Amino acid sequence: MTNNFNQQTKTTGRVRSRFVAALVLACAFGTVNHAVAQVTVPPVPDTIAVPAGNSAFLVGHAFGSQGYTCLPTSTGAAAWNPSARPEATLFTDFFAQQFQIITHFQSINEGPKPGVTPPLSGNATWQGSLDSSRVWAVKAAGIDPDPSIASCPNTGSIQCLKLQSVGNKKGPTGGNLLFKTTFIQRLNTAGGAVPTTACTVGQTQLVPYTADYLFYRANQ
Repeated sequence: MTNNFNQQTKTTGRVRSRFVAALVLACAFGTVNHAVAQVTVPPVPDTIAVPAGNSAFLVGHAFGSQGYTCLPTSTGAAAWNPSARPEATLFTDFFAQQFQIITHFQSINEGPKPGVTPPLSGNATWQGSLDSSRVWAVKAAGIDPDPSIASCPNTGSIQCLKLQSVGNKKGPTGGNLLFKTTFIQRLNTAGGAVPTTACTVGQTQLVPYTADYLFYRANQ
């Protein structure tokens, strides 16, 4: 009788665990769908405005760092390379909590668009946390933050950008959250700028930053 009771308890526990996992996953997908449905695009300067025919479908609030490397200059001195390696996690708000939806990093473009030759150093990459779909993008235009620009006000921070997709890929099980992304805007940047300190060749430094990323796709 004891063995049967223990077996029944274990079975009930497994069922409950699976139910909780399924519930969490359903809530997670619901959170992303909520984020997709609740995008409000702020006014931006024409320089980084996304072309007509594209609509924002997702926004993520990023917390991360820009990684800089000190390189030799043509004069034999050393200076921080202005090209940074990004690493960030993007979140959306869900019942007053931050819920992870995307990771941002640099990687080899595995789904280049026709005519695109991926650089060996890789492209800026955004990957869906739930379905592993990806978009690779490059800078199309940028503006320096200025207090007069409501969507890019923090002077001394990294630029606000318009980025254009150069590659897209579905997740391993067919996930397509980011598969149709055409443009990305980086807005409300804070921090992340190139270090102003002296450096020695080969030195690296991570500079923290936050930003909002808006994802666009072509209108149907």
